[in-house]
Order: sequence, then C-alpha cells, then structure tokens
Amino acid sequence: MALFPSLPDTPHLGDVFKKFPDMVGPILEYHELLLRGESPLTIGERELIAAYVSGLNACTFCFGSHKIIASKFGISETMIDALVSNIDSAPVDKKLKPILHYVRKLTHLPAKLVKADAAAVFATGWSERALYDAIQICAIFNFMNRIIEGTGVTFDYAQSPEIADELRNRKDHSYAQFGARLKGEG
Repeated sequence: MALFPSLPDTPHLGDVFKKFPDMVGPILEYHELLLRGESPLTIGERELIAAYVSGLNACTFCFGSHKIIASKFGISETMIDALVSNIDSAPVDKKLKPILHYVRKLTHLPAKLVKADAAAVFATGWSERALYDAIQICAIFNFMNRIIEGTGVTFDYAQSPEIADELRNRKDHSYAQFGARLKGEG
C-alpha cells in the first residue's frame, strides 16, 4: 500500500531511505549508538524492546525485523509474540517485566507515568541508565514506527520467509552496515 507514488507497491524502509537520504545518516548513527553501544541492557534485550514497542504499535515491518534480529542475540521470537499479548504471562525474565510495563505505558499513556512505574524498575535491580536506555529505545521506535506507517511501508517479514531467512542469516546486524547496504557499499 504505497502512500507515496514514487515508492514501490510494497515498500521497504530501504526504499524510503533511498528516496529521502538526507536524514538517514543521523538516524542510523543514533540507532547504532543506542542499540549496539554500551548499556546495562544486552543487545538482545534492547532489540526485544524495539520489537515489543513496534508490536504494540502494530508496525509489522519493525516488529518482524527486530524480532528476527533479537533472535540472533538469544531472544525467542515466540516469546516476543507472547509479550505483545500479555507481559505477565509471557515467558520473559521477570527482571525485564517492569521495564516492559514501563515502555508499554510510555507508548500508550505517557502522561500517566508515575514515580511507582520507575520505582518498580529500580526495585528489580536496574539502574537509572538502564531505564533511560529503555526510554530512548521506546522513543526511537515510536518515532520509526510513525515514519514507516506514515510513508506506507507495508513490507512484512512474516509474509516473506525467504527475505526473513536472509535477515536471520546475515552475519552483521549493525545499523552502520544497513546504511552501507543502502548506499550499495555493503
């Protein structure tokens, strides 16, 4: 469902970035720093949050791609599916549940966050830095989900198993590499 006449009928984020390249570098640099840089959260946990927020937003492109990438870092794809349905019954580490509740509320009801929401995260041993990183991941994926949905990106990894397998088999899952591939360098 291309919303932009210049994009393919089933556009991919790469098509949007190629069409409007001016801001791609800073966006991907921020993704690289946030999702691959130093953090109390593992890369898998950060990709899990990215997929989870995208699932809450029903953004099939980001949900599918980040679910696959999270699996490369030890996170079960079926567990991520279960999280979107119900955090409390999902088979996720109980230490992550307060962070996931926090980002859910931040996605759906940000003005309703209260001190107790943060306190629940800290009570399970997470630092302020861990919560801040989770907040940033939540924010960047709410942002990216809006770019994807707003431009009509409808590519769905669940409907393209061969391309999903290509993503699963890719050795490098850095955002810098994604940018290089967009430029035809990688």
